[in-house]
Amino acid sequence: MTRILTVVAVLSLLLTGCVSRQDAAGAQEAPALVPLTELADLTLQVGDQKGGTEALLHAAGMLDDLPYRIAFSTFTSGPPQIEAATPGKIDFAVTGNTPPIFGAAANARVKVVSAYDGSGRGDKILVHADSPLRAVTDLAGKRVAIAKGSSAHGNVLAQLHRAGLSTSDVQLVFLQPADALGAFTQRQVDAWAVWDPYTAQAEADIAVRSIAEATGVTNGAGFGVASDQALADPKRNTAISDLLVRYAKAAQWARDHPDEWARSYAASVGLSPEVAAAAQGRSLRLPFALSDELVASEQELADLFADSGQIAAAPEFAKWVDRRFAETLAPLYLDRS
Repeated sequence: MTRILTVVAVLSLLLTGCVSRQDAAGAQEAPALVPLTELADLTLQVGDQKGGTEALLHAAGMLDDLPYRIAFSTFTSGPPQIEAATPGKIDFAVTGNTPPIFGAAANARVKVVSAYDGSGRGDKILVHADSPLRAVTDLAGKRVAIAKGSSAHGNVLAQLHRAGLSTSDVQLVFLQPADALGAFTQRQVDAWAVWDPYTAQAEADIAVRSIAEATGVTNGAGFGVASDQALADPKRNTAISDLLVRYAKAAQWARDHPDEWARSYAASVGLSPEVAAAAQGRSLRLPFALSDELVASEQELADLFADSGQIAAAPEFAKWVDRRFAETLAPLYLDRS
């Protein structure tokens, strides 16, 4: 228990903000890329969930010989990253599948520019091993801890819908992971919906069972999200293009060197090698196409959020998608078989 509290504390440095409501997002013309040699005076502001982007890029050697500088900021979950990107406090971040929906619903000044297959196998609804709850249908009348606007939030809504339930049938308790852990271990809530590496750590340190995972229920995707300000600036736009290539190559390296990556990841975030291997073995975000089918699946999730009253209205998600980097990234998409 001490170990998981320590890990959650490390993983839960939170930068807060407020997504400002502005005019609806629209397509913007991509500025021409500039030579990388012109980026020496640029610092790209990158949001990170601890143990994610920076750790992966560092382990794969993709932070070596950068033609620009990167300043990483640590967030506890995806929604605050979207909030920080809207006023341009960060230029880029990788999030789960739900934060961009909440951002679009709030007219956030951001665009989805890349996609990653996280499989969904680490996004689970956990209960205590001795809990009488065995299936999603058993959640009726129960308290479920989730981080609002996170992929876990999307997973819970999709699971409830699939089981013929709605949010009115359960009590959603919105807590960030550190607080959710405390509430769960003290049995103040009946279930905890969470994602890796929190899931893997809980499975290692607490007697828990999973009653549902996101695989086959949501798209399990992650997304690269860039601020409109960064995308409109020739230098920052160029740096983001370069960073996306480096991230894709880092994911390829991690998939091809799982043991080395797990050891490095464990050291970066204070996890045991076993927990790190479990989390990254199922939740490594591999680059794949930002396809019409993927966008359509996000729209379905956005509609579900609106229908459940979790957001006021479903945004037209495609308006928050920018495929300017698709041609550059296409050769780096990985076989997910």
